[in-house]
Amino acid sequence: MKKTRLQQIENGNSSHSSNGAAVRQFCRNQYQAQPSEKTKALEKVEFRFQPSITTPVQYLKGVGPARAAAFAKLGVQTVGDLLEYYPRDWVFAPQAMKIVQMRPNQPATIIGLVESTDLQTFRRVPMFEVVLSDDTGVCRIIWFHGEFLQKQLTPGQIIMASGKVSIYKHQLQLTNPKFTVLDEKPDPFRLRPDLTASRYFSGGVYHATSGLSSAQIKRIITPLLGNLDTLVSEFYERALLKRANFIERKTAFAWIHQPPDQEKLTQAKRRLKYDELFLMQLGLALRRYRKQHFSTAPACTWNDKIDSRIRRRFPFLLTEDQDSCISEIIADMSRSRPMNRLLQGDVGSGKTVVALYAALLAVANKTQVAIMAPTEILAAQHLISIERYLKDSQVTRTLIAGGLTGTKRTRLLQEIKRGDIDIVVGTVALLEKDIEFNKLGLVVIDEQHKFGVHQRAQLRKAATPHCLVMTATPIPRTLAMTAFGDLDVSIIKHCPPGRGAVVTRWVAPHNREKAYDFIRERLRAKKQAYFVYPRIWGSAEDGEDVKAATEGWKEISERVFPRLTVELLHGQMPSAEKQQIMADFRRGKINVLVSTVVIEVGVDVPNATIMVIEGADRFGLAQLHQLRGRIGRGQSKSYCLLFADADSETAKSRLDIMTRTNDGFEIAEHDLRLRGPGELFSARQHGLPDLKIANIIDDFELLTMARNHALELVSHDPMLLEPQHRNIRSALIAKFGDSLGLVDIA
Repeated sequence: MKKTRLQQIENGNSSHSSNGAAVRQFCRNQYQAQPSEKTKALEKVEFRFQPSITTPVQYLKGVGPARAAAFAKLGVQTVGDLLEYYPRDWVFAPQAMKIVQMRPNQPATIIGLVESTDLQTFRRVPMFEVVLSDDTGVCRIIWFHGEFLQKQLTPGQIIMASGKVSIYKHQLQLTNPKFTVLDEKPDPFRLRPDLTASRYFSGGVYHATSGLSSAQIKRIITPLLGNLDTLVSEFYERALLKRANFIERKTAFAWIHQPPDQEKLTQAKRRLKYDELFLMQLGLALRRYRKQHFSTAPACTWNDKIDSRIRRRFPFLLTEDQDSCISEIIADMSRSRPMNRLLQGDVGSGKTVVALYAALLAVANKTQVAIMAPTEILAAQHLISIERYLKDSQVTRTLIAGGLTGTKRTRLLQEIKRGDIDIVVGTVALLEKDIEFNKLGLVVIDEQHKFGVHQRAQLRKAATPHCLVMTATPIPRTLAMTAFGDLDVSIIKHCPPGRGAVVTRWVAPHNREKAYDFIRERLRAKKQAYFVYPRIWGSAEDGEDVKAATEGWKEISERVFPRLTVELLHGQMPSAEKQQIMADFRRGKINVLVSTVVIEVGVDVPNATIMVIEGADRFGLAQLHQLRGRIGRGQSKSYCLLFADADSETAKSRLDIMTRTNDGFEIAEHDLRLRGPGELFSARQHGLPDLKIANIIDDFELLTMARNHALELVSHDPMLLEPQHRNIRSALIAKFGDSLGLVDIA
């Protein structure tokens, strides 16, 4: 008995699909109909399958499980992902011309009659030759290894060919051109304006992967472009499109994959870049709105008496920048709306003092403070600074690190839970579930770029304290509007007076011994030095020229400075040993500290005036600037020596700007241009979708416009419930998922 189409699909034997089981499952998910109607539904799927934006790519024609797995490696899971898999480059074929108009070494597209064909297998490299003519002349076309073309091209056909013109034996020639046989049989002696070359030869070139070439990706995407009316929804009202001079979203997708010309490609890019930036800014604006309107924090009272008591703790006058930042923090903490502020300042600018002022304001209002740092060394440094300022104070403080265990930890956690401890300093250990605060009023997070947004939220737990985020990595305005777009920003622009100047020099290998002599003189003058290496242990993979801290320590202690005290410090040492070494270095018992980037942030030793960075070309600019910030903490002149044998232009550019300026913001802008925003701050780390086509540096004007648009929309419709915002709301949830807690507004 002949099988029905349903049985064929159920058995996976359909000639229209090699994915019987997959199609069957997809159909069941798509259609919840009565049995009698289900067969009809399946017939429609088989012959008239219309994908949606959420359809897995596996069900598209020409894909299947194997290619779906290849697409997954490219981050493409659904039809929507595929539409947003933008070309890496675009090819534009020239408009069709007459043969007589062809010029050597220039691209050309011609339409002509195939006069003759000839497969020449006697040659060392087999060649297929076509003689093409129009009313102005004759052109020779050849394809190497073109045996397969013998059945495709025959005399009498009209073809369009596009490629680069050359001359062979005084005759015009196209070699290995793209071509198409014109089924419409136009008159080869009259050019048809509707037969544009872009229709056949122009288009996107895609990043490929194993099992998927650019041409295959293009063939799979092209049919989708005919369904854009149903696949792509418009975000904005007509008035905005007209005001901003944007093309429609569906048109942008059509032109980004198959642009008719360069101008239309530019329009498509502009629209799709704006959409990406707008959704990012809208997500940040909504996250900010929710924090401000759906959470409450303890409102902190401030008066002159509290201010006077706090300032007496600092044996110096605060700078104008510090006072300005403190005023902004006081205004935030006086409200029940949670503060969410970024305190940004260059290395040595005095951020810790500002943060401690905020902490003491919270303590004065009978609440607790948590200070979280990325490393144990930095956490310990914070506690040392706090101890220095709070000597003989009634404010209780403690340090929680990973090595704290047993009854001591249990007793400490009970004291925190009872509210007996005012300030708790720690690392990510503060995130552990068994740590409970009695009344947490303020969270201070140092070096925010080393923590994700989810860790910040995790520290807040059930309570909603005020939050002050600090960073010594200067953040360009472009990045501040994205990675930190949901925070208010306070900036300390100038360092406190009395700091010694820092001179930076790039030391080439042939000047190394001279540099050692200079360092030796400074050490004899009772100063101290850091030697920083890119890694702890050596690796044969990178060659012998890349020194490690362990190797460097041996050489420096035995050969370079054998009569001085040289110690090694790295992250894999036991916590107690690290703390002891840092304490000895601080007290001047150690002349030279050989280390890895574990001393990148937070170490404050005013007598250390020499910073040597080995393999400096292997560090990013942000790291180099952070490391340099470990010196110049006192009044003496300091020196940062960059030991490097740089050969790449990028490395030379980094080292050059380090020697030219100490301005962290200028360095950050340069770093942003060299490496791009992705390497400085991970978008995913901050809960943001990755940018696929926009660039926050090059597209700053669009970014600013998107931010203003997003803020205006949220102020008008903060829950995105108005009908005209339905498509935006759906796209936002698709981009962010529940990482911003937005699913409940669907």
